[in-house]
Amino acid sequence: MFTFSIDTQTELRLLETRHAPELFKLTDQSRQHIREWLPWVDMINSPADSGKFIDLALEQFRQNNGFQAGIWYRGELAGIIGLHQISWTNKSTTFGYWLGEQFQGQGLMTAACRAIIAYCFEELHLNRVEIRAAAENKKSQAIPERLGFTKEGRLRQAEWLHDRFADHYVYSLLKDEFRSASS
Repeated sequence: MFTFSIDTQTELRLLETRHAPELFKLTDQSRQHIREWLPWVDMINSPADSGKFIDLALEQFRQNNGFQAGIWYRGELAGIIGLHQISWTNKSTTFGYWLGEQFQGQGLMTAACRAIIAYCFEELHLNRVEIRAAAENKKSQAIPERLGFTKEGRLRQAEWLHDRFADHYVYSLLKDEFRSASS
């Protein structure tokens, strides 16, 4: 199973079926906060719904096509980060993330993203990682900007968000850029 220690208080762990109640609780507590940018929130109405997501994520992991990990802070589930899928041919992936409202402002997501990037380049030997963020979601955009990603462009009307289409910005980081940034 995937586990990645970030610091003494924070780690990333692959989600397991037994985490469904805790994941549902975090989703439900943060529902209004995360709903603006995450259209799937309205489909999560019970721990069983969170369990279905985890089952799909475990299958994704079994197929060697990415994973979904919990961000655990001081033993508590704080958010989710994961690879949407991996293009082994192109040695690239796109990843996404969300954090419970009560855990924001502590640098947890930046640290989790930094860990995922290192894992992608050093363990999976990928060449490119990508983050997409809604054009109006300044908090989500701040992460790749803080981590030295290149803002490549804008995807017009890339996602249906409840009652409207949202544009996305595409950010990327290449393995060579990661090496020079971490040297």
